[in-house]
Amino acid sequence: MKVENIKNICNLGTGTMGFGTALMFSMAGYNVRMYGRSEASIERGFKGINSALEAYVNNNLVDKKDVPAILGRIKGVTTLEEAAEGADFVIESVAEELAIKQEIFGKLETLCKEDVIFATNTSGLSPTAIAETLKHKERFVVAHFWNPPHLVPLVEVVPGKHTAKETVDTTWELMNRIGKKPVALNREALGFIGNRLQLALLREALYIVEAGIATKEAVDTTIKYSLGRRLSTTGPLESADLGGLDIFYNISSYLLKDLCNSSEISPLLKEAVAKGTLGSKTGSGLYEWNDEALTKIKKTRENILIEWLQKDKTMEF
Repeated sequence: MKVENIKNICNLGTGTMGFGTALMFSMAGYNVRMYGRSEASIERGFKGINSALEAYVNNNLVDKKDVPAILGRIKGVTTLEEAAEGADFVIESVAEELAIKQEIFGKLETLCKEDVIFATNTSGLSPTAIAETLKHKERFVVAHFWNPPHLVPLVEVVPGKHTAKETVDTTWELMNRIGKKPVALNREALGFIGNRLQLALLREALYIVEAGIATKEAVDTTIKYSLGRRLSTTGPLESADLGGLDIFYNISSYLLKDLCNSSEISPLLKEAVAKGTLGSKTGSGLYEWNDEALTKIKKTRENILIEWLQKDKTMEF
């Protein structure tokens, strides 16, 4: 499948990620069939889409007069047969369970044209494993959008063992055309790029708290008001070059041996999960979350991410 031949998108999922991917494709001019298991799922998807569009309009990222056309390009459907009709590209954001994804793609393979690219929005499952039961493994790839997908530009394009280079290249170009910032991995790896880096940082952050070096508030403040700001412009490797590799070499010589290198799950994380305090979704985790605090931090995050989208329109990195 050539990217210029892609016109119709089969979008599987209406939840946290699914509504966002549907919106991204529609805003770029593609026709989208958004699949949900029920009319309630479709309603939830459009609620998310309308909320995102309202934020875009209020921040001059979308012209209000364009909203009806954007919404008109998205059709909610409740069967895979309807979702697959005329599809040129499939993006899947359903439950993070291997068997469920295999079942859906297995059925889609009987419904779609043989050159349709199948992309999964998994955040960690192996593309090789998901594609194991498919006849055309060469057209299967990961297109991992980051949450929230309508506000975070990154998409990780990850090949499986049998993925064709053309599949990776076409998917990368398609992500670029819908306004995302795609990165293609040379090969699959657990956690891809982003989650490997995120978990390495989280491991050290939890260790600093567990070891009594600093409070959780101090750790989060340190990231938000130093690394978080700098890394938004210069990545870790660019930052090393700008700081001087000799400086980082010298720091590495004494600091690396003192960093946490445990392959065991953090005791803090184990304890929280065992107690069922899973974070904002249960009202408490490492922090306590009431409705007011949760609304405030989500709105703050949305505002800052929108500011970056506005900057992206005028800046080239």
